[in-house]
Amino acid sequence: MLMPTFTHLDEQGSVRMVDVSEKPATVRAAVAQGVITMQAETLDLIRDQRAKKGNVLETARIAGVMAAKRTAELIPMCHPLPITHAKVDLFLQPETHSIRIEAAVRVVGQTGVEMEALTAVSIAALTIYDMCKSYDRAMTISDVYLLEKSGGKSGTYVRK
Repeated sequence: MLMPTFTHLDEQGSVRMVDVSEKPATVRAAVAQGVITMQAETLDLIRDQRAKKGNVLETARIAGVMAAKRTAELIPMCHPLPITHAKVDLFLQPETHSIRIEAAVRVVGQTGVEMEALTAVSIAALTIYDMCKSYDRAMTISDVYLLEKSGGKSGTYVRK
């Protein structure tokens, strides 16, 4: 498979934001996931809402949605997008002492929302870490990746 050219570089090799003004606005969606692994006791605290900083899961959910909406402020060449939907779900996995985070984002726009979904997952995981670090500094954030995307010129992608 041929690698595409880097669209964020101009003819002189300088970084630039890609011009999407000629692209049609279409419905675009992306789903990403990430995992945060911790001690069993830490997961129990979160599940039972006994963390001293409050409801960890709902705070992480809100942080993830907020992050999706502000991705362009964090990633230099991302376009600010009028997101039409952002959802963050958290799945406790007691067998692995972890929480799987899944973010789904949609927009009607000229560029995709993969970065917004990935940012939502990352910030939700970092929020969990922040709220529980006094209990468990060894928590590990891993497996942050795109599960699927749809819309736009490149069409649909589903991770195998």
